[in-house]
Amino acid sequence: MPPVSQFLAQQNVVHRVFRHAQPVNSLEEAARAREQAPGQLIRSLLFRLGAENFFMVLAAGPGQVSWPALRAHFGQSRLTMATEAEVLAVTGYRVGSVSPLGLPAPLRMLADEAVFAFDEISIGSGERSVAVIMASADLRRLLPALEIGHWMAVTASFRVK
Repeated sequence: MPPVSQFLAQQNVVHRVFRHAQPVNSLEEAARAREQAPGQLIRSLLFRLGAENFFMVLAAGPGQVSWPALRAHFGQSRLTMATEAEVLAVTGYRVGSVSPLGLPAPLRMLADEAVFAFDEISIGSGERSVAVIMASADLRRLLPALEIGHWMAVTASFRVK
């Protein structure tokens, strides 16, 4: 059982595990295999502000993060994507399997409103080529400090609700 599935079972959250039968080469291919729309696949992206200050952004589908909006939100002129080694050290997950759930320590998290556009979503499971499919409402409930806004690259601003 993948780590995120174990975490969800401990929280009594209904979910299912999806194992890809073969490697997937794109988000769209993964969505087709899971019989979901690309916007239902939630990516967990780790960023670094300064030396040891990390935050995670949850992004729906293939959309791109608006770097200017994130910089403005944090009042920082410089932020970077975390390295593979930093992702593993901070989240306990390898790139390609990262989830916002079951982390070893609390982490500031932002999510685009589009993450909750569908009732059902897929997130990383803690294992590569494996996803956890669950209700978006359960994800929102499990992450009460989640900062929800609108920050995709097509938008020039980030608003926290």
